[in-house]
Amino acid sequence: MLKRASKRYKELKSKVNEEKLNLSSAVKLLKECSNAKFDESIEFHIKTNADPKHADQQLRETTDLPNGTGKEIKILVFVEGETASKVKDAGASYVIDDNLSKQIEDGWDDFDVAIATRDMMPKIAKLGKYLGRKGLMPNPKSGTVVTDDKIVEAVEKATKGRVELRMDKDANIHTRIGMCSFTEDQITENLTSVFSAVVKNKPEGIKGDFVDSASICSSMGPGIRIDIENLHQIVSN
Repeated sequence: MLKRASKRYKELKSKVNEEKLNLSSAVKLLKECSNAKFDESIEFHIKTNADPKHADQQLRETTDLPNGTGKEIKILVFVEGETASKVKDAGASYVIDDNLSKQIEDGWDDFDVAIATRDMMPKIAKLGKYLGRKGLMPNPKSGTVVTDDKIVEAVEKATKGRVELRMDKDANIHTRIGMCSFTEDQITENLTSVFSAVVKNKPEGIKGDFVDSASICSSMGPGIRIDIENLHQIVSN
């Protein structure tokens, strides 16, 4: 049975049409539509012209949000020795030990990002089947596998709001870019940071336009379409 849209959602939907708005107008409308009783998160959705079945048309990158995500990021770090205390001071929520390894095998996943030093990867291979299916396995392409001298920096960046950009099976990219309590400028800065990272990392296998369309929405609001040409102009300046 299909769930009926609420009266509130229908009222918000009536404010949004199929017209593509410039970024400034889209962000302004987003703020107007965020009237839930809690601080809604903001989602940025990008539809690409890629075919993820081909290795040379896939995208997996990370980018830092200038103003963070507005959410506390729980970080699990795979590291040993005296570096453990350093990453805790840098903002890590957990440092791996035998107890946490067992909890992961039992289904525990109360963290948002896992970061590891390169020498730890063989040691955590046994956890791959548990972390991989949840998208939490450290990976060099996403900046979550680093050298010993970069581990503290990686943790610090993750706490500030580093997001992963990754296509789903339909070649779409979905990511959180902040909270509706953010100012229009903060939302704009975060969104353009993500869009710029996507454009700069266009897969080699795509010869034509990479991005097909884009939209933003609050977690409880309707999607608002954004003019792609306007976005390209903004990030190219």
